[in-house]
Amino acid sequence: MNLFDEDGRPLKKAAHEIGSDLSLLSADELAARIDLLRTEIDRLEAEKARKGASRSAAENLFR
Repeated sequence: MNLFDEDGRPLKKAAHEIGSDLSLLSADELAARIDLLRTEIDRLEAEKARKGASRSAAENLFR
């Protein structure tokens, strides 16, 4: 695994890694990660909806 990006700068550690050990986290840290993941889910759903709308518009154009 590479610890540096292409410019030689250290890579930023992810705020949450899927499947990571949660046993050492406090309740507040778990709540913060839940909030982070909910925000990311909202962002992903918005992008999915945007792409779905673009596809629908393209399909309607070619009908």
